[in-house]
Amino acid sequence: MIRPLAVALALCVLGFPALAAGPKDDPTVPARQFLDGFNSGDTKTAYAAYVSGDIAIIDEFAPHFWGGPKAPQNWAAAYEKNAAAEGVSDGRVTYGKATVVNVEGDAAYVTMPASYVYKSHGAAMSEEANMAFALKHTKAGWKIRGWAWTGTVPHAAK
Repeated sequence: MIRPLAVALALCVLGFPALAAGPKDDPTVPARQFLDGFNSGDTKTAYAAYVSGDIAIIDEFAPHFWGGPKAPQNWAAAYEKNAAAEGVSDGRVTYGKATVVNVEGDAAYVTMPASYVYKSHGAAMSEEANMAFALKHTKAGWKIRGWAWTGTVPHAAK
């Protein structure tokens, strides 16, 4: 009787690692942390989701690419500038459950559906998208190395 119990225990621990994984082992955590920080205006929390060192960001507004250790801060400044120029207010990103989570060693790739909802000169707008994140596992857990926004043409919100 001990042997079947040991095999069942081994399968639970070795065969189903996602069940035993904590937040430091979940590569979707920093993606949600960044987006939640963005939504609440908590830049400290948002920036803490990133690795130290080179980071890459691709988004739909100019200059479309931000790279280097200050990429998140430079992206945020460009976002604010673009929002002011376009009359954008109340910007928020809603997101769904990750649709792809690929982990290989200390590298991970995560995609999730997202929607950017905002007001443009007072009119409610929406833009559906997917976000792709590249992550690195560090001593502190998973951290974002880069991300890309692949949005649709903005339209009036339903």
